[in-house]
Amino acid sequence: MTHAMTDKIVLITGAAGALGLAAAMLLAARGAIIVATDVAGADFAPLHAAIPDAARLLVIPADVTDEAAFGLVVAKAVAAFGTIDVFFNNAGIEGPVAPIPDFPTDGFRRVMDVNVTGIFLGLKLVIPVMAKAGSGSIINSSSVAGLTGSAGLCAYVASKHAVLGLTRAAAVEWGGKGIRVNCINPGPIDSRMMASIEEGASPGAAAAVHDGFAATIPMKRYGTPAEVAGLVAFLASDDAGYVNGAAYTVDGGMTAA
Repeated sequence: MTHAMTDKIVLITGAAGALGLAAAMLLAARGAIIVATDVAGADFAPLHAAIPDAARLLVIPADVTDEAAFGLVVAKAVAAFGTIDVFFNNAGIEGPVAPIPDFPTDGFRRVMDVNVTGIFLGLKLVIPVMAKAGSGSIINSSSVAGLTGSAGLCAYVASKHAVLGLTRAAAVEWGGKGIRVNCINPGPIDSRMMASIEEGASPGAAAAVHDGFAATIPMKRYGTPAEVAGLVAFLASDDAGYVNGAAYTVDGGMTAA
């Protein structure tokens, strides 16, 4: 199946990052209209280059932890296009890498604010739009770190477990109103975020961390943003019409080992 998205209105947070950009590109190629948001100062140039038709891409910088600013993004999307059919609730940060006794408390709070409160605010602000329409698909970005533990990343792990909880709560609460809420749980993906984690784990030896980590994955490699985007596109589409409250791994078999 093609998972056609002709003229579907798709809101993406974290749209300037690797996964947000890949999802925007794929969904736009399948006919969707993209509303993209990321923090002010983010590099939106690749997004504009990938979707040059200004009528099919609306970029609105905003901080997902700021309810008023995020609410304005949603309001502008609805004003421009009438509704939001698909919401890729994707913004997130990796935070510091350190053992729990050494983990900076302000760093912990910042990760939880972006990765949990940001996801919550997305749900809070977008669900009413979809409820009014009587349909919608929400895809939250969790991680394999939302399913297993990982040393040195307590804030990231805790935040991604929380995303799974929010996904399940929202799916139960809104499934009867035509809104499907699922989450994706990517393993290591070639991206700026993984490069940051590798460097944090062993400063100056990130390449060795990468190779060692990849060797533990059954497929012996990291995934690509495009491979994650394919899963997002499926969950966004009508082909996933009875998929609700699910957590989909896209991790090369990492959590199966």
